[in-house]
Amino acid sequence: MATTEFGHLLRRWRDRVSPETAGLTVGGHRRAAGLRREELALLAGISVDYITRLEQGRSANPSEQVVEALGRALRLSGGEREQLFHAAGLVPPGRGTVPAFIPASVQRLLDRLSGTPVAVSDASWTLLLANPLWTALMGELHGKERNAVWRTFLGSTARTVHTPESLASLHVSQVAGLRATAARYPADQRLRRLIAELRAGSEHFAQLWESRAVDEHDGSHKTIDHPQLGLLTLDCDLLSVAGSDLRIMVYTAEPGTEDAERLALLGVLGTQTIG
Repeated sequence: MATTEFGHLLRRWRDRVSPETAGLTVGGHRRAAGLRREELALLAGISVDYITRLEQGRSANPSEQVVEALGRALRLSGGEREQLFHAAGLVPPGRGTVPAFIPASVQRLLDRLSGTPVAVSDASWTLLLANPLWTALMGELHGKERNAVWRTFLGSTARTVHTPESLASLHVSQVAGLRATAARYPADQRLRRLIAELRAGSEHFAQLWESRAVDEHDGSHKTIDHPQLGLLTLDCDLLSVAGSDLRIMVYTAEPGTEDAERLALLGVLGTQTIG
């Protein structure tokens, strides 16, 4: 019964969100004003087949991560998000867990910054939402690589270029930040699993975790090695959202510089490959 209700809600809320509202570029005639399944799948990072099965009631028990991703893609209010969790047979995350809900005001902020690379992460540095320009700059991230700390210590090579000193500073900053987050959200089992995996998989992380190092990282500038555009040195500002513990990362370039020109070119090219 919960699965049928879940599918009904998905279809109803998908129909009310226009592609333009969701930040998608569309063209040509459309039979319906709302999102197509393919578009919802793109926004939520979920396969089209899985969304189809959820809507048709052929898949049961979606995970908390799936429900959260669908709620963000559908731009649900706080009450609607709770309704979607209940329809999935889940209890909405509560106190003691890392918040992952993105308020409508933050969604509108991202909409207005479409010409700037912007991403939103939670308090554990898991990427929740990124606009197309941020994805074009930093690349597509999937699965565990959506967590910046996991990516730093256990993942593949990132596009950010570091000196030995800046990398060491980043390591200390991320571990100290994750420790502080764990203290604020002691009931978050996903966060505890992340920390356990990092401690088991990275001796360096484990050493820093035990040392209780203090964060002194200055991340105001970053150099990105883009596969087509080369090196871009950008200002990186981190904004906090009061009451939600979300982190908004914004990349900008000083006007009139070569970096600004490359960033503007990235906006034209998007994620396409230069051939």
